Amino acid sequence: MEEMQKDQQFLEYVVKSLVNHPEDVKTTREIDDRGVKITLHVNPEDMGYIIGRQGQTARALRILLKIVGAKDDARVSMLIYEPEEMRRQHQEKKGVMMNESMASEDVSSKPRVHGDAGLVSDEDLADLGI
Repeated sequence: MEEMQKDQQFLEYVVKSLVNHPEDVKTTREIDDRGVKITLHVNPEDMGYIIGRQGQTARALRILLKIVGAKDDARVSMLIYEPEEMRRQHQEKKGVMMNESMASEDVSSKPRVHGDAGLVSDEDLADLGI
């Protein structure tokens, strides 16, 4: 078996600390022309813990991985493996929830303000060069 790199070990350690099924956490590491890509596999029941509310946990993990990779002059990215069936169920559920919320209130009357709830957007990260 191939020896795990620091970035891969770091990701597994943090993710195993967050989930209810740490024995199901697995990572695969690939190097291509765009840098290092680590694919994270977790138990489907733990997917919500890894993604977090509005993707905040996944975004934080990606930021930390980029910092760990920067110490070794490597560009590290993380993908969360999601089986196609789970993705389809999530999109269907999300579509039903959006339709219900749009029927109950006029979403266009509320302007979306940058910085709502202190969230960091991907554009903010791009501006920082992360």
